[in-house]
Amino acid sequence: MGDALVRRLTSAFLVAAALYHLYLVLHPFNPLLNHFRIPVLDLTQLSRATHVWLVVTAGYLIAFMRPAQSGGRRAGGLLMAALSASPLILLLGAMEYRPAESGLAVLSWVVSMAAVLKDRRVRWLDLVAAALAALPYLYMVFDYEALIYRAVVPTTWDLAMGWSLAVLVLGLVFRFIGPVMPVLVLVFMLYNVFGAYVPGALGHAGFGVDFLLGKIYVETEAALFGQITGISAKYLVYFTILGGVLSSLGIGKILANMALVAVGRSPAGPGRTTALLSLLMGMFSGSGAADTQFVATLTRPLYDQAGYDREAAGGIVATAGTVALITPPVLGSAAFLMVELLGIRYLTVVIMSIIPALLYILAILLYNEQYVKKAGLRPVSVENVYGWAYVARRLYVFLPIVLIVYMIVRGFSVDLAVTFAVFLSIAIAYLSPETRPALRAAAGALGKGFEGLIPTAGAVVAANIIMAMMVLTGLPSKFSLLLTQVSGHSLLLATLFAAGFSLLLGMGVPPVATYTLASALTAPAIIGMAVSNGIPEKAAVLATHMFLFYYAVLADITPPVALSAYAAASVMETDPIRTGVRAALVALPKYVIGFLFILSYSGTALLIVPVLETAPAASAVYMIATRLVATAVAIWFMAVGNVGYSTRPMSAAARMAAGLAGLLLMHPNLGVNAAGLAVGLVTLLAARGPSMEAVQRRAV
Repeated sequence: MGDALVRRLTSAFLVAAALYHLYLVLHPFNPLLNHFRIPVLDLTQLSRATHVWLVVTAGYLIAFMRPAQSGGRRAGGLLMAALSASPLILLLGAMEYRPAESGLAVLSWVVSMAAVLKDRRVRWLDLVAAALAALPYLYMVFDYEALIYRAVVPTTWDLAMGWSLAVLVLGLVFRFIGPVMPVLVLVFMLYNVFGAYVPGALGHAGFGVDFLLGKIYVETEAALFGQITGISAKYLVYFTILGGVLSSLGIGKILANMALVAVGRSPAGPGRTTALLSLLMGMFSGSGAADTQFVATLTRPLYDQAGYDREAAGGIVATAGTVALITPPVLGSAAFLMVELLGIRYLTVVIMSIIPALLYILAILLYNEQYVKKAGLRPVSVENVYGWAYVARRLYVFLPIVLIVYMIVRGFSVDLAVTFAVFLSIAIAYLSPETRPALRAAAGALGKGFEGLIPTAGAVVAANIIMAMMVLTGLPSKFSLLLTQVSGHSLLLATLFAAGFSLLLGMGVPPVATYTLASALTAPAIIGMAVSNGIPEKAAVLATHMFLFYYAVLADITPPVALSAYAAASVMETDPIRTGVRAALVALPKYVIGFLFILSYSGTALLIVPVLETAPAASAVYMIATRLVATAVAIWFMAVGNVGYSTRPMSAAARMAAGLAGLLLMHPNLGVNAAGLAVGLVTLLAARGPSMEAVQRRAV
């Protein structure tokens, strides 16, 4: 009875949270605003505070319903508890151990750390955490004006409320994405407190815990409710609601049927279906792991029929699933952060992502084609394959995407465009006989969309805390100077370091958090070195941030911790580490493509916008076309070398030569490209022989 009641309460709360955000977009058009104001709707800080409260409360309610996901990370959880004990003790001293304030601080810490235990009997503490989240929220709502004026000298209750909300956020992030992000937040907090003990250039005077919590909780535009949290409240929530609605109303199944019609029954059909379906899903969703899970579930029977090796299939699916993070118009969450940090239009990021997304898909398709030829796979037999008439009659499913693009181009805000797309999607579901039965679940779909936001939103708020503490210590400028010195002013070495740093961070934190930290710490140095290498400053800024965004996406498939690889492995029933290794092999050209964005001015042409804004139109078009063609051919040669097959199996030396040809073709110099093409053609001619299919026919 208790679980059923909580389940109903959670569902209602999720729907209410989604409706609040949808109304928030329409609120400025309310004619009654001329007569009265509602602070939680009209003030940026309070609307963000409301967003954080809704996320934290909903997250703990959901954690109560699925306690199995709340544990299992004992070592990291114990480290998180140990690191958080130190600031708690210092805080209690700063509050002079007052019973009420100290009790709230300790209770919040206890319920947040309860997930470290694997005992189901403590899961009721998640409900206590959900209830506690209301206290710092209501405290701010009723006293926000006074709070702003005493940010530098917070009261003991201010400190207790700030600590309570911050530690509840860390506990939520631990429950949904693991210990790495909370541990990073606590490490930065301890660095801010004990900076005087850090040797060398990274040391600083240190700050008191009371000062830090004043910045984190009280100060306007500070950590918990700052600019990065605003990304979640302004962009992410609307796209996740749209994704939840489309998924619940059966749009994903229609897209899958369209993909099957397009690729036919070829032996390469499963891989082609995966690539096309991932691209279509990516137009609606910015979640790599979720799309991977969906695509893998739909395509596994096809892979089994064709005879794919399970790990190869898992690698292809995992790599294709992550294309959602870079497919326009609905990009990954880091793209919205780029919009805010750089002060550029969202449409600019959409345009810059077009060629990278196409090359991303091309690499998957070419790997799949060569793999199928080498393995000699058989055609698939798909039941109930629809014809092109089916596709033509259901093109209406793309209307929400068309509406989003149209409104953004016309200058409307992204959140308003997506809100209208949500309502249009529901209307489309009502008009279509195929999706009308699912319309009864429309309210639940809204709630499902908000539920999908919680892991990312929690990580975003945690990243905002880190960002605020880095700004206090001047760490970005110190780190940038250190990176410049370590790399010896070499742009290549600096970008290699930044790429490795992003991939390392991506092992434990979502792409948006990876991009946040990597851009804050490495972007200034890379931009400076890029400008020194002859790249115009505006192009250097755009290219650097796209480079870091791209590598934050690749972290989703880079072992040992690759979320999309784990999602694919769970469906394909394979080892997640080995699936991640195969996914990295499928994605091999993409690890190189990212560097092309920033190592030369002509390489930035792959992003379109940097050269269009800094070069004559004819020159820009020429650079875009030559770089696109050369990179596409390079990907083909790398796929041949990677799989080890052209028209017959290739020797190790031939594979290396094909890979070298691909690298030379990616170099931003036409002379080097010509040499690479020559090497590749000679290699293919030398490896020419009867195809695997011909050999099999002769054997028969």
